Amino acid sequence: MNRRHALTGLTALTATALVTPVSARSAVSKVQTTAGPVTGQVKDGVSVYLGLRYGIARRFQPPVKPEPWTKPFAAVTYGPASPQGSTPDPYGQSEDCLFLNIWTPEANTKKARPVMFYIHGGAYANGSGGSPLYDGTNLALRGDVVVVTVNHRLNAFGYLYLARLERLALGGANVSLLEHTPSALRLQQSGNCGQLDLHLALEWVRDNIRNFGGDPNQVMVFGQSGGGAKIATMMATPSARGLFNRAATMSGQQVTASGPGNATLRATAFLELLGLKPDADGLAKVQTLPVADLVAALKAKDPVIGSGGVYMGPVLDETVLFRHPFWPDAPSQSHDIPMMIGNTRDETRAFLGGDPHNFELTWDELPAKLPPQYRVDIDPYIVIDTYRRLYPDMSPSDVFFAATTAGRSWRGAVEELEARAKAGAVIYAYQADWRSPKDGGKHGAPHTIDIPLVFRTTAVPDSITTDSDDARRIADLFSDAFIAFAKSGSPQTPALPQWLPYTMAGRETMLMDLPPQLALDPRGEERKLFSKVPFIQQGT
Repeated sequence: MNRRHALTGLTALTATALVTPVSARSAVSKVQTTAGPVTGQVKDGVSVYLGLRYGIARRFQPPVKPEPWTKPFAAVTYGPASPQGSTPDPYGQSEDCLFLNIWTPEANTKKARPVMFYIHGGAYANGSGGSPLYDGTNLALRGDVVVVTVNHRLNAFGYLYLARLERLALGGANVSLLEHTPSALRLQQSGNCGQLDLHLALEWVRDNIRNFGGDPNQVMVFGQSGGGAKIATMMATPSARGLFNRAATMSGQQVTASGPGNATLRATAFLELLGLKPDADGLAKVQTLPVADLVAALKAKDPVIGSGGVYMGPVLDETVLFRHPFWPDAPSQSHDIPMMIGNTRDETRAFLGGDPHNFELTWDELPAKLPPQYRVDIDPYIVIDTYRRLYPDMSPSDVFFAATTAGRSWRGAVEELEARAKAGAVIYAYQADWRSPKDGGKHGAPHTIDIPLVFRTTAVPDSITTDSDDARRIADLFSDAFIAFAKSGSPQTPALPQWLPYTMAGRETMLMDLPPQLALDPRGEERKLFSKVPFIQQGT
């Protein structure tokens, strides 16, 4: 398989954070896959298979299935992550990153369990399925389910849109795509390769999960932040149809995809930072440059947003993706798939809480601070006046975090919920209201808080939840709801109040707290305030 794992540089924190260290596992469980035999390790009743290859990535091209092997492959360590500019992954980074991980109560059994397929966050730029927070041991044991996490190509490696530049290099409008063989049009799907990786991973699950004790006809995809956005995109992508039959997104929406024009502007800026022209010669060279050069070029100033590193995500390329994920309506291809959409009450305390001054804002500072962060064009004075009327006890900092959450993060969830409800498709909503006790509670219920609650990894040292008794109690509620949804298409459990689907009439939303409560149109006045202005997802 010619796979190398870079284990050097593993920090002490990461080593202790692993919920089920590989060194503590024992026994071997051999499973046959379509490509060849694999062996895993068993710990506490869970068979664990790490770093299973599901595909081979060729730069800027769709993934392909791996070459078969005959000697059993020891799946005992995570595969490398996609190249990225963040802190190095302890298991290395590589363009050869198409690996998945499985936790199952029992392999090689007649019993077929629901499959919970998790897609990591990090926008479309960073992350890995090997985070200690995503260890599937506790979730598999709790729900008698099979848990899968996955790596796929990110940033330029997964979403650099070169199709229009290739067309221009071939002759532009004088060239008919139908007249060219696939070998001539090598880059037509480059803007969505990361999505195609996920499709291939789900095909691998369909073809192989039965031998790992999973039911290929009962697959739930779930993901947080960028993972949820990738799922929203798959809901509207024809080639993903039939690969899953439940979907749950956690603070991750993709209402609109990147238009091909903006994606081409970004590709051009990316090439320019590499010293390449957007012509045939530049396209040829970018396919052979060292990985480090491409990672460095991700710092190119985004020509559409006007700041930050260049954004890359799914593209409306008319080849893989033919419509925006949730605009102008919910995609009809996935109307029959039950969906759950969640958000956290204080999303932006995770993004904006790193600046201590944001906790000490004055009313005079607030009008200038708000618009760049809530990302819609609405008068900040109207926003401030509305919040002061609704919540007289809020400080300027409280208003800052609440309004940026409502306009920037929650708004996308509302758009998708409304689209599904209007179409009559089954949709459930939740809001994580339980506040983390960490750092005196200043983080509230921030972005990412639901990850360790669903996976039951609150004991991981860097978990925002802490491992308090209350954290474990809310983890019971969260994980059981997700398990129930994977099994039945409804998140209802005996411990929760009656959880009704979301409708336009009631806007039913489960407030996940101690105790939980079903609310009708929670924060409705905030929703109405921001619904006055159009929503287009930043970056698209």
